[in-house]
Amino acid sequence: MAQKVTIRDLAEAAGVSVTTVSQILNGKGERFSSDTRDRVLKLQEKLGYVPDYNARNLIMGSTQTIGVLVPNLANPFFSMFIKGIQQASQTHHFVPIIFDANQNQKLQSMYIEELIKRAANGLIIASATLDANDIDRILTRNGIPYLLFDQNDAQIGDRVWVDDYKGGQMAANYLLSRGHRRIAVVVGEDITHNIQQRISGFRAGMAKYRLTLPDDMVVQTSMTKLGGYDATADVLAKKPTAVFCINDEMAIGLYRGVQERGLKIPNDLSIMGYDDIDLANFITPKLTSIHQPAFEMGQVATELLIERLNNPRLPHQDKQLPLELMTRDSVNHIQPDIQ
Repeated sequence: MAQKVTIRDLAEAAGVSVTTVSQILNGKGERFSSDTRDRVLKLQEKLGYVPDYNARNLIMGSTQTIGVLVPNLANPFFSMFIKGIQQASQTHHFVPIIFDANQNQKLQSMYIEELIKRAANGLIIASATLDANDIDRILTRNGIPYLLFDQNDAQIGDRVWVDDYKGGQMAANYLLSRGHRRIAVVVGEDITHNIQQRISGFRAGMAKYRLTLPDDMVVQTSMTKLGGYDATADVLAKKPTAVFCINDEMAIGLYRGVQERGLKIPNDLSIMGYDDIDLANFITPKLTSIHQPAFEMGQVATELLIERLNNPRLPHQDKQLPLELMTRDSVNHIQPDIQ
């Protein structure tokens, strides 16, 4: 196996000291001639020298890393969230370290501990299942700034959020305005606070029409495409005219289950989602959904965290981003009096 090129090898090849090479590679080589800087940088590329990460951290006093914990990278919503984090991190010369906890609470706790061990400068935690007070106690004790996402009830730490209660109301108002009265709601098996807010908002929207959402019109399943597909029989047994799925993944799975049974969307059944992932625009018919600005949320979360790193004395940062109703082709207009 070839031996790793060291900073000493690069310094000898360039005919300069190790200190000179170190300062040039760390952006502090203004006092050296342009010829010297060019020679070091060209030889670095030629020799394939990559600075030692731990040694660099000791010199710079910072890892320039942001730890990111998400519950499910397979969900396109979190993929867009990560893209926003990556874009903002690159702009500010940080490197995100991303962990997918696969909805496993023990795994989430382990990854937080690992990020602390690896001296991440700050953390973005997108988890609705971890206790915010536990997060605060562990990270504050270790002097690590953090930002919470999907913890809308948390009163600690910086956070980026959307009003899920309002989002649920928006979904109910739209379906009701289209004439639907017998509506089923498909939710996850574990009702986290932000999901509960969507359900509560949906109930409040129905209450404005002097209607209720009976418990027997709520179907629980996993918050995945397979979960939506598996819920098809339970949903159809309730004979709804419309279904509100708590996320788009479930709606897409339900699409398949409904269409396999020979039913047409929206003529036989209207379906609405939440998140507005990219697939919503590519399935047939196009899915009506509540748009969450996932990419922008990732950007803003990163920018707020870096602001906190640069100025630890900043007051609490709390950024709410807007939701938007995306009306497409999956919800039919019916006459309420013929149901």
